[in-house]
Amino acid sequence: MDLVVRGARVVDGTGGPSYTADVGVHEGRIAAVGRLSGGRETVDAHGLALAPGFVDMHAHSDLALLRDPDHSAKAAQGVTLEVLGQDGLSYAPVDDRTLEAVRAAIAGWNGPGDDVDFDWRTVGEYLDRLDRGFGHGEGVAVNAAYLVPQGTVRAHVVGWDDRPATAAELDRMRRLVANGLAQGAVGMSSGLTYTPGMYASGAELTELCRVVAHYGGYYCPHHRSYGRGALAAYAEMVDLTRRAGCALHLAHATMNFGENEGRAPELLALLDAALDGGADITLDSYPYTPGCTTLVALLPSWANEGGPEAVLARLRDDDQARRIRHVLEQEGADGCHGVPVDWSTIEISGVADPAYAAHVGTRLDGWDTARRLLIGDRLAPTVLQHVGHEDNVRAIMRHRAHTGGSDGILQGAKPHPRAYGTFPHYLGHYVRELGLLSLEECVAHLSGRPAARLRLPDRGLVRVGHRADLVLFDPDTVAAGSTYERPRTLPAGIPHVLIDGRFVMRDGHRTQVLAGRSVRRTERGPR
Repeated sequence: MDLVVRGARVVDGTGGPSYTADVGVHEGRIAAVGRLSGGRETVDAHGLALAPGFVDMHAHSDLALLRDPDHSAKAAQGVTLEVLGQDGLSYAPVDDRTLEAVRAAIAGWNGPGDDVDFDWRTVGEYLDRLDRGFGHGEGVAVNAAYLVPQGTVRAHVVGWDDRPATAAELDRMRRLVANGLAQGAVGMSSGLTYTPGMYASGAELTELCRVVAHYGGYYCPHHRSYGRGALAAYAEMVDLTRRAGCALHLAHATMNFGENEGRAPELLALLDAALDGGADITLDSYPYTPGCTTLVALLPSWANEGGPEAVLARLRDDDQARRIRHVLEQEGADGCHGVPVDWSTIEISGVADPAYAAHVGTRLDGWDTARRLLIGDRLAPTVLQHVGHEDNVRAIMRHRAHTGGSDGILQGAKPHPRAYGTFPHYLGHYVRELGLLSLEECVAHLSGRPAARLRLPDRGLVRVGHRADLVLFDPDTVAAGSTYERPRTLPAGIPHVLIDGRFVMRDGHRTQVLAGRSVRRTERGPR
């Protein structure tokens, strides 16, 4: 054996009872589990739990992995695989025109990318770029899978206008989605409160989902509302994927805003009925109540039509700005989930221009400040929305189809603490302190269940022959260090993390190992 981990409490990712054993690793895979001798190297794991590496089912590290070889935000949590390309907007497939607009549109999620060489245009080329990583035979900090972003595809073919796609444009979008899946994407995402993805009709989305189903992938929508009309929006996604014959994974599944307090059981009943009827559905959530997005995303969709420069032009126009304000404050913009905005719930978490740094960590005092920030910082501000409900969070995380996803936006001076704390917060707060989940059940939510959704036959379990993506943590001390005041604080109680049998975290410190690679769809061709 290259490595033997001795005396660990093995929590194997299945949800079954844990047990004490040694685990042997050879050439990047789990070679033996039991009572073992020998080993070129050993780790004393008495008092520690050994689990499969955690899978972040909703990550926004699309550029972070290429600019930050350390990436302790995820590695220190025990995350060994992230799923990128979320919310319908990312950086492949693109042409030069689309790339420029997408970079501007999601600078609040990923930064402007001025320090990244965008030397790819297709999904396959982006995945190859992750494999090349930082050169010298190394990759990136953690593994990454990718979803074809439907909004980017629509921007590429139709543009940023609110209109139906023509038959020829729909054919082009089908081909782009098919090409991305053939090149290794695991499915397709949408951001249906973000432009231009939100301009797609249900019929258009159904046609694209049929392509996803043909390739054995899954559809991951940020659906049309998490506020007013949330249940109808969830039902639309369930019905749409049923018609398309496509697997469904609901992104950051939650029920927010005052009208949805205590209504998680209604959502779960909807999902249970579909599951009992044979639907293939999973979901992810983060264990916090506030949401996080860009400030510009709250605007009504018509104000976002045409792309970033068109939005800025409307904001500068006093008449248009008054109209936007009326919709936001009186009617409820579709970008704000149909709920009239309560500015006191909106906290600025990050800006691009240091001239606006004093606003970070403050709640907005009204439209005038929001407008000034949007114009001056060129749509880049990110925000926390304090609109969630703890009872909904707890109910959803206990569901049989639940997985963990951080939705971690790493940009900004005060990012949401979920970016650095989601996985240890599950294990420390909700398992140890509250007993809401057993340790075994929670680890299954964070490893085995997401690996099954991704159709990865050799990840997600502590099993002989599986890749040695492993995390060792202390169940008695594991905890998120990140808080709203200190969101970049690393967690406690996770001393060791391995990818392919190589230590990316050792004794609580990040090593220089770059073992991460692209993880591509197992089935290389259509079904």
